[in-house]
This record gives sequence, structure tokens and C-alpha cells, in this order.
Amino acid sequence: MSVCTSPLSLWPARGCEPRVLRACAPEAGLTNTSFFTSLFKEQRSGNPEAGFWASRSTPSPVAPPTPRSLCDRPAALLVPCSSSDTPPSPALFPAALQIPPADSHPTHPARQGRRTWPGMDREARVFAESHFRSLEGCLPRRVCPKLDRVDFIEKPDSFSYADFFKGYLLPNLPCVFSSAFTEGWGSRRLWVTPSGKPNFDYLLQNYGDVVVPVANCGVREYNSNPKEHMTLRDYISYWKEYIQGNYSSSRGCLYLKDWHLCRDSSAEGVFTLPIYFSSDWLNEYWDALDVDDYRFIYMGPTGTWSPFHADIFRSFSWSVNICGRKKWFFFPPGQEEALRDCHGSLPYDVTSPTLLDSRLHPMRDHCSPPLEVTQEAGEMVFVPSGWHHQVHNLEDTISINHNWVNGCNLANMWHFLQQELCAVQQEIIEWRDSMPDWHHHCQVIMKSCSGINFEEFYHFLKVVAERRLLLLVKGMGPGKVEGGKGTGLGPQQAAFDICRIAEVLESVVAHPDFQRVDTSAFSPRPEELLQQLEEAVAATTSL
Repeated sequence: MSVCTSPLSLWPARGCEPRVLRACAPEAGLTNTSFFTSLFKEQRSGNPEAGFWASRSTPSPVAPPTPRSLCDRPAALLVPCSSSDTPPSPALFPAALQIPPADSHPTHPARQGRRTWPGMDREARVFAESHFRSLEGCLPRRVCPKLDRVDFIEKPDSFSYADFFKGYLLPNLPCVFSSAFTEGWGSRRLWVTPSGKPNFDYLLQNYGDVVVPVANCGVREYNSNPKEHMTLRDYISYWKEYIQGNYSSSRGCLYLKDWHLCRDSSAEGVFTLPIYFSSDWLNEYWDALDVDDYRFIYMGPTGTWSPFHADIFRSFSWSVNICGRKKWFFFPPGQEEALRDCHGSLPYDVTSPTLLDSRLHPMRDHCSPPLEVTQEAGEMVFVPSGWHHQVHNLEDTISINHNWVNGCNLANMWHFLQQELCAVQQEIIEWRDSMPDWHHHCQVIMKSCSGINFEEFYHFLKVVAERRLLLLVKGMGPGKVEGGKGTGLGPQQAAFDICRIAEVLESVVAHPDFQRVDTSAFSPRPEELLQQLEEAVAATTSL
């Protein structure tokens, strides 16, 4: 008999004073993942939530409104919180780029899932490029301001894309958006009963025969949970019985996770992509290939949960509760290292009393208490790159979740992939001299485990880069870039993206393991694409 319970925090409560907004370098979130040869696929594909396979020029803005702290919510919503550029020759790239008038583009989210321009203006772009130049091509160290809470963003009409970009995306800090940001979503109206519970009848009528992945939260399989597949009809039947059985069942504690609704069927009217998260390269790439995506539906009864993890590729993620409530435990990048056990492994459950065993977790006392956030129905959580977290459903809950990568965390993704390859190489180092094409096999194993290798990463960069170059050269408006669905990009965002891709691609091309990849059939060749990007960077400096 499996019974799901709410998490019991082992951590002391943190103070409730609102934090002061301040600049902070984005954190790379570097985790030295330990590979064990027999666990390769389990560690990477077994925890999809942790873990490519699942893929305007305006006047300078006024000072951004100071977001309310979560402690400033109404009493019922109160959350205890724990605390040397050398310009290239412009020979191959047009000196005069034909950019469409910027002020003709929308700055607010469109209805019914349509994309809009992210709204990056020149000031935000210059701010961001200056920030990255200050890093001098290096990843930032694991330095993050000591936070006492997560900011609560209350009003959509007073919080711009630039506010989010400069206040949270670049400094890589979490925040929570109020339910006002999602009140127009069709799923919040149709998937939920008047009493705020999951609308099983509507879900069965519209998606009952869809096959969905389901994890058993009561069974540990390495640092994840085993999965099975069943129809949504069968899962909802289990869910109803589970509720009737006082939230226990001999079948275990089952959690529907990583349902690709947008990939498998029409999601028109279900949600509107928030403008703050619209620069989304992962899903842009997979939409262009028409193969996969990183858009997921999660749903499950009270007590279902996701074990301790950081998101795939050190991506950003966002999560909206369509109904129900979640409890989040956030650890800033680097803090997870103090949670490793005496064998070097990260914990499965940060609420487990085993963390109190100093012999098993000798560094635990060096870890600060996590930021604890309770997410209410309709609210939207932004999860920064490299922040480890654990999530529990406090009520019967449905959520929509996206993983996404863009220019702000691209270097984090590249560093993470280098670590993944190093881990694979270390595991099979004993066969280096005896195995023909050992380096090639390492890339094959890496792709099998992580869903991506260096070759795939180059193609990812190439697809995004070529779409940005095409937008600038052709002077196309939003959503008109050929080769896939509309990107919803403006010229300042495109220029910023090109700059970030060029910097990372330069590192890729110089990497010894990438130089061992056969690129003879690549079009364009990596060095040619890098030259195009460098010339574009020079040509857009004064944009």
C-alpha cells in the first residue's frame, strides 16, 4: 500500500524581510555529473523533469516597478521563504541591414497561443551585451546573492519584458508571477471545475484516448521514478479511485509527467505563451524540425512529487498551475554540492531525514536552507538556469511546463554538455587505447544518454543562427522567418542572439573534441558560419 504525504521540511525558516533588487551575474549552474556506465540512460532519460529528448526600438523604459515580495501577498497566500572585441571584416555580410520599423510590433501577449515579439529594446540589448563582455568570455563563478525570498510580480500591465530580462533572466534569479498573468488561458477555464478541482469530464471528453507517460512516485529508480504508459482515461480512472481511497492505492502513487500535448495534438486555446519566455530556442529548434518539443503537461493527486534535480541542459523553465498548489524547494547554483553524500551522489529527496546523518552527508551543514515557495492556482514560476529544486503537489494539481534556452543561458548549456562528454569519457577511459574510434563512441554514448552530442549542438546553433541572419538580412517582420513556425523576434533580440551564438560557437569550433567530429558534410561548415556571425555582429553594432 502506497500513501503519498506532504513534504516535511528539515530546514529552518528564513527571515521575511523583502530582499533588495541588485545586479548579479548569471550563474552557469555547473554540476559535475557522475556517470556510472550501467546507469547512463537511467540517469538521463529516467528523470525527464531533470533531464534534447523530451527539444522594437522604444524610448528608454522608466525604472521598473519594484516587485512585491511573496511575503507581501494577502495572508492566505503568505509563503515562508528560506533564504577585447576586434570587429571582423564585413566582407561577407551587408553593411546596411534592412530592419523593419520596430514600433509597428506588439508588446503584449497575443491570444490563443500566438507569439509576439519579446520586446527587447536597444537599451536592454546594450545592457546585456555589456554584461557578457564583462565576463571576458568566461563563465561566471558560482556567486549568487544571498536571497531571503522569491519576488512576487503582481500586475501584468506594469511589468515589461525589459523588466524581466534585466531583473531576473540576466541575473538568473527566480520569481513568481501572479494569477493575473494567466487569467485568459483556456485551460484555466475549461480544465478546472467551479470549485477549483481538475475537470475530469472535460479532459476525458477531449483527450481520453491519448496515451500519456506516468511515473510511480512511490518507487525509486536511481534518482528518479520508473515510468509506464497508459491512456489518459485509465489514468483519470486511477486518480478517482485514489481520491476515494483516501489518497492511497496498492498501485502506488502515480504522477502523469511530461505529456507532450502541443506535439501530439492541438493545444490551440489551451494557453498563451507569456511574452517573458518567448525567446525560446529549444522549442523553436524542434518546431523547425517538426520532430519534438519541450512543452509538457503534468497532473497528479495530492502528494505526487518530482525528486531533487536541475533542469535538462541547464535550461530555464517556467511552470503554471492550472489548478492546485505546489511546494518548491530551491537551491541556488553551487549549493547542491554540499548536499552530496560520502559517495559523491546528489540526494534523491531533500526532505528525507537521511540528510541529517553527518556521516552520510558530511557537507550538509555548509548548505544554506532552500528558498521555499508555495505556488497557488494560476501562478507562474520562473526557474533559473542551474538551480536545483524539488517540487511537491499539495493538492490535486495540473500544470503546464516549458524548458527553454536562449542567449542568456546558452553558455551554461555548452558548459554542461562539455561536462557530460567528460563524464562519459571518464567512464570508458580504460578502453581508450584499445577501442577503435573511441572519441566517436563517446559522442554516440553521450547522445544516447543526454539526447544530444556536439554534432547535434552545432546543428541546434546553426538553425537558430540562420533564422536570425535571415531575419536581419531580409528585413522580415515577426513570424515571417522561413523554415518553421514564427519565431516572434524583433531586430534587437535577433542581433543579441547572433552575438551570443557567435561567442559560444567560437568556443565550440576551438574545442578539441569538436575538431574530431567529421564536419565535411556540414553546410555551412562551422568556421564559415562563425565568420558570418562575426560579420553580422560588426554590422549590427549601431542597430
